[in-house]
Amino acid sequence: MKVKKFVAPSMPEAMKMIRAELGSDAVILNSKVVRKGGFFGLFTKKNIEVIAAADSQPVRQRLERKKETTPFLAEKKQNKDAELLHELKELKTMLKQLSTNVTTSFSHYPGPLREVHYRLVRQEISAPLAQEIMADLLEKWYKSGGKAAEKQVFAWAKEIVKEKLSPLPFGGISFQKKYINVVGPTGVGKTTTLAKIAARCVLEHGKNIAFITTDTYRIAAIDQLKTYANILNVPLEVCYNLQDFHEAKKKLSDRDVIFIDTAGRNFRHLQYVKDLRNMIDFNEEMETFLVFALTAKYEDMKTIYEQFSLIPIDRFIFTKLDETTHYGAMFNLMMEYKVGAAYLTNGQNVPDDMIEASVEQMMNMLFGVERT
Repeated sequence: MKVKKFVAPSMPEAMKMIRAELGSDAVILNSKVVRKGGFFGLFTKKNIEVIAAADSQPVRQRLERKKETTPFLAEKKQNKDAELLHELKELKTMLKQLSTNVTTSFSHYPGPLREVHYRLVRQEISAPLAQEIMADLLEKWYKSGGKAAEKQVFAWAKEIVKEKLSPLPFGGISFQKKYINVVGPTGVGKTTTLAKIAARCVLEHGKNIAFITTDTYRIAAIDQLKTYANILNVPLEVCYNLQDFHEAKKKLSDRDVIFIDTAGRNFRHLQYVKDLRNMIDFNEEMETFLVFALTAKYEDMKTIYEQFSLIPIDRFIFTKLDETTHYGAMFNLMMEYKVGAAYLTNGQNVPDDMIEASVEQMMNMLFGVERT
């Protein structure tokens, strides 16, 4: 593996230098703007510094050695293959250690890999996560001899992301806990989402349910949940403090599942989460979902999670799927905090506009159904 640094006035000129010295199969590892020359810090010229790498011997030539049949050549081939695998591991490690912006560091991948990278960037996958995916993908590409078609490359990418997501929990309510609680900031659709889950619980699973609401800050919220309770012909209890909550639990002790609606408040106020802990008994009988709107910024999502991490969060629910075509923030959040997803909602209709989350569903959202 040959790695070298190049400095040129522009990226096109740097690419010419790289191709001339390392060949057309060279890979850009890192690039940044630097300033050269000048006098006492004045009149400096802007240059592009690029770090590129290339295999010291083309992969195809190594693969052609499979034709060698003598014991000596076969042993030599095994040594070369081991050397190649070692070099690939070094390249993969180097790529994962890079922390510069993904849009400047990975713009010159070979062949179909560029399409995968473009998809990840367009979907707003975070730079560290995109680097991990592309490093794994680059290893598979070189092991194949650089001959894989675009369809195969996308299949590899899906396998890589699927392997990262598979350890996380996915799917709707487990029916192993009696209390289902939804929390989150204002405006994400908690009450409507809770009604969708409850309606499916009654209509599809035949469960005997009830509602508890602690959202006493908005009269409209109580009225909204009361409407859903009347439609489903189930009881609703309103709680103002922890004592009310314990009394409501006693009243509804004969119910199979109890759904708890909480108030939407400014997620930047930590006191809101502390109030929740004083209002609700988060015990082992409760399954708690944190609700996010997919239209929110990723940095805001991170702040929301960090605030609500004071209480146990089982899985995420992502709403407003129909209002965006960018899903990277959802993947970034799940991978960073190692929390899976329960449901995705895509409209206001109860109970129809809701999808139970799965790894396969996530793959289709990130890479498109046409890539399956």
